[in-house]
Amino acid sequence: MRIAVLLSGRGTNLQALIEKVHGFDGEIVAVASDHEEAPGLRLARRADILTRSFELAQFADRSARDNAIADWLDQNEVELVVLAGYMALLDDSFIARFRDRIINVHPSLLPAFPGTRAVELAVESGVKVFGVTVHLVDERIDTGPILLQRAIELPGYSDPTEVHKILQAIEHELLPEGVRLMIRGAVSRDPANPQRLIIEP
Repeated sequence: MRIAVLLSGRGTNLQALIEKVHGFDGEIVAVASDHEEAPGLRLARRADILTRSFELAQFADRSARDNAIADWLDQNEVELVVLAGYMALLDDSFIARFRDRIINVHPSLLPAFPGTRAVELAVESGVKVFGVTVHLVDERIDTGPILLQRAIELPGYSDPTEVHKILQAIEHELLPEGVRLMIRGAVSRDPANPQRLIIEP
């Protein structure tokens, strides 16, 4: 399967995908970022993966930018889009073009704490159980059907940076696992409840 990764930052989840998926179960053929200087792009280039940046300032608006990303992915025959620390919202038309072929990794046990400050909000709320979710992407923020989740008890942790570091290690395991399920064609929506996914063994 031909995979594209969208990222905004360092690319630690991209590294996990390169190590655990690329060249084995699937091939990462393109990596794009909304930041030209994102370290994750340099990581992709070192792995000989095609890269491109799509800075919002280059386009009339977000819709035009996302349409350009989608066109680029189509040109490279991308079959699965993986959001690996991509911090920009995707336009509805982009999601429609890749319906049920976009997955995201999020540092909380969704539906709790959606959005960009998930870890900080969880810490501020005093929760003792944190976690990571891999889900399909829909038109709303972190509301798509859940593919995988893993929880971890962290009683007494009050530093969001420490919590996020622990959760990142889980992300690096859970996201490749979710990608492999998608590659195998093991994921489908429950006809009786489209917000629930059926995962074949």
